[in-house]
This record gives sequence, C-alpha cells and structure tokens, in this order.
Amino acid sequence: MESSQRFKSRYPQFSSVTLKKQPVIAVIGTGTIGRAIVESLINHGFKGKIIATRRRIEEIMDLTEKGIEVTRNNRKAAKNADIIMLCIKPFDIKSVLQEIKDEIKGKLVISFVTAVPLKFLKKIAPNAKFIRAMPNVAVLAQASFTAYCTDPDVTDNEKEVAKEIFKAMGTFWEVDEKYMDAITGLSGSAPAYIATIIEAMMYAGLKVGLPRELALYSSIYAVLGTAKLALNSKKHIAELKDMVVTPGGVTIEGIYELEDSRIRTAIMRAIEAATQKSRKIAKIILSEIDSKD
Repeated sequence: MESSQRFKSRYPQFSSVTLKKQPVIAVIGTGTIGRAIVESLINHGFKGKIIATRRRIEEIMDLTEKGIEVTRNNRKAAKNADIIMLCIKPFDIKSVLQEIKDEIKGKLVISFVTAVPLKFLKKIAPNAKFIRAMPNVAVLAQASFTAYCTDPDVTDNEKEVAKEIFKAMGTFWEVDEKYMDAITGLSGSAPAYIATIIEAMMYAGLKVGLPRELALYSSIYAVLGTAKLALNSKKHIAELKDMVVTPGGVTIEGIYELEDSRIRTAIMRAIEAATQKSRKIAKIILSEIDSKD
C-alpha cells in the first residue's frame, strides 16, 4: 500500500490486503465523500455491484454511466447490499439509521459520519456490525489517511474486507475509538490546513515576483515532496528541516519569520479547536440516548 518498505516496517499498523469476494456495497448519502469513495472503488478495480443513494438523485445520475445503481430509497439500497457505508451529516444519522435498521441486521456498516460514536450507532441498530472511520477529502485522489475503529461484533474477515475498501481510498490505520475526535481535528480537517498553507506560499511567490502558475506548482510540489521525504526517510521530521537550514543561509531567515509569527501555535490551536468541536458534536449526539437510559 505504501511505496516505502521502511515506512511499513516502522508502522506495522499499515498493511495491504486483497479482497477475494466482491460484495454488494450500498453508499448511503453520495455527496462529496460518498461519491469519492464510489469512484475510488471503481478505480481500484472493484467489480461488485455498488448502489448509491442521494435525495437529490439528479446530482449522481452520471454514475449510472459507470455501472452504479442510483436511488433515493435508502431502505432498498441497504436491503440489497452486503456492506453499507454511511456518508451523511452527523445530525442526520439517527433518522437514517432508524429508517434502515431492519435492513442492516447482521451486516457490516461502515460509518464515515463525523463525530458519531460506536455506542450511538449500536444503540440505534444493535444487530448491525459497525466500523467507525474518518477519512479526509484526499480520498478524491485516492490519497486519504483513514483512521478506523470497530465494535466487538465485527469479525476478522469483515475487518479485512473493510481494510480493502480503505486501501482503495488511500492508506489506513486502526486506532482506539478514544482517538477518533483528535484524528478528526488533525487529519480529517488537514486538507483545509494544508490548502491554506499552499495558498499562502503561492501568494508569497506572487509577492516576490513569480508568475502565478509557477508560484502555485512550486508550492504544491514543495508540500508533496516534503511529505514523501518524511514517509521514506528514517530521520526525525526535525532532522529533515535542519537539512535545509544552514548557518547564515537563506532558509533560516524564513524560519525566523515563521517562528516570530507563531505558526506552530496557530496550527496547534486550529487542530485543538477542531478536535473540541468534534467532541462537542459527539456529546450532543450521545445525550440523545443517554437521557433515555
């Protein structure tokens, strides 16, 4: 799954599996992420049937040209599927699960819904088997980092099937559920942070006289190249930075300005704020079931 063997040896949580049987998959809520998952599966060579649902069905009708069945009927999609993927908004999860709970008994359900704990999912549909996952929008390029956790009812075989799905989306890592809100604030929101940095670098390039296209692409590839270097190298990330910073050189002047602007603090605060918002949403959602216990 990763190009770097050394990275895989350092992080055995990352692995690669091969899907032997092609199940029927239903994607409930085929918006930006749901559609990206569908297209990732297709690009990855998935040959099984995919059913995609969306209330505004006209926005996904073009998927029929790729062999995808589209429908507004969540219950029908769930009934005819072996695996159900939930790609909806957090505060819609209760009504959707109540709608399909009789159709997902004994089935594997992968929830990509932000901030919704396994406890809530199991409370609404106790006979389904849930995996909670947090990808990011880089699934559009099959380059998402997806963290996931499972409820105890999920079998080893079902977990392997889920891994193959996550592999089609990028890379993956199984974590304890207690980390999921922090993962949401960090990697789930990360494309927005990195895009902001790339945009700032591009504007800086314009300010110092670079043509717009050159400024943009040099910024994008600086981020891409650094990320690949970090994956492939055994060096600590700070060592990679110091490889560029030489005494009295050009880079140290830039680093000085970054430190003076407290860029580290700004990034840390952004991730902390996003994490706290995820926890707040989870608390609100859990209060619905806790108040009835």
